[in-house]
Amino acid sequence: ATDNCSGARTVTNNALPPDHSAERYGDSNIVDVTSFGAKGNGVTDDTKAFQAAWQAACGKGSTTLHVPAGYRFLVAPVTFSGPCQSNIVFQVDGSIIAPVNAQFWTSNLLEWINFSKLNGITIVGNGVLDGQGAAWWKLSQYDNEDSSDGGTNLPSVRPTALRFYGSYDVSVEGITIQNSPQCHLKFDSCTSVKVVGVTISSPANSPNTDGIHLQNSRDVEIHHSSMACGDDCVSIQTGCSGIRVHNINCGPGHGISIGGLGKDGTKACVSNVSVYDSNIKDTLNGVRIKTWPGGVGSVKSLSFSNIQVSNVRVPIVIDQFYCDNKACPARSSAVFISGVTYEKVTGTYIDRPLTLACSNDVPCTDLKLINIQLRPAVVSGKDPLCSNCYGQQQLTA
Repeated sequence: ATDNCSGARTVTNNALPPDHSAERYGDSNIVDVTSFGAKGNGVTDDTKAFQAAWQAACGKGSTTLHVPAGYRFLVAPVTFSGPCQSNIVFQVDGSIIAPVNAQFWTSNLLEWINFSKLNGITIVGNGVLDGQGAAWWKLSQYDNEDSSDGGTNLPSVRPTALRFYGSYDVSVEGITIQNSPQCHLKFDSCTSVKVVGVTISSPANSPNTDGIHLQNSRDVEIHHSSMACGDDCVSIQTGCSGIRVHNINCGPGHGISIGGLGKDGTKACVSNVSVYDSNIKDTLNGVRIKTWPGGVGSVKSLSFSNIQVSNVRVPIVIDQFYCDNKACPARSSAVFISGVTYEKVTGTYIDRPLTLACSNDVPCTDLKLINIQLRPAVVSGKDPLCSNCYGQQQLTA
């Protein structure tokens, strides 16, 4: 099999985002949103005040834009764009809440708060971004279904709460993101990203509410964070390499996923991903790779190690027949999966310990299962399911 990804840039797992903490916090100016007219009463639209504060901070450089504690700022969909003079710290100590009134939303809005084309941006603090997603969740189970919201006329496509696009040297530290209409935190076409100490929270039955979503991004480290949501805690999509996820608490949700990749025959390339030293509890899956039939490209050089699972339906999953609840068409091509190591994945499962369902035409190769110790949480646990996968299993004392 060929992966068709030889032209993709490969980034080693040892690559770390540059540390600019000294210059960011040393002699930075403070720009407070209340100085630009933000009321923070949870009712008044503070969007223009936030935009004015951003323009001031962006023009100065080495500036902290402060969202103070003790306030609830109502902010409509907004994009904070670069380039700016230099690194900006967006310090969130208060609460920022999304509007639920339809007048603030149009059908083509895909995100609530968007940071675009920045070089050096840190979101930090102990504040909260609240997407108030309950008003959206009741509309439709899936994004592509038509729905009626009983008169508020919110768009059927739900927005991501916080998105970064086309940016370099991005940090998100300490904040809480909760109740997003859809994905909570997304990085698209970003390089050198750090997420640390972040809490993501939405109900287990909130539809499609991924915790962190990565696509076309490189050199990403996510650690010491907690995610409870209605979909994947971490979702790693095509174009990603040099990804490290560790010291994560995941659950409820759907676990940590690579994909789905290769939808509608597209090319997908993911490489050099490490997930380790993490806990996954009360989730649909543990660590999962999912690809659509008919796709091309490759998933390679992945490792999942020291993962503790508890009451997880299926802790280890490779699914090359992923069709998102629809019947799979017969296809001969598939995204090539190789060089995947699972080591010290331990704990309890509900349905079966692992499912490795690989394509007959493009089988999975160079899989390693090392010291996997999984036991059923219920008496009716099923046997492992393996098809068209090749590699080795090791048990050591």
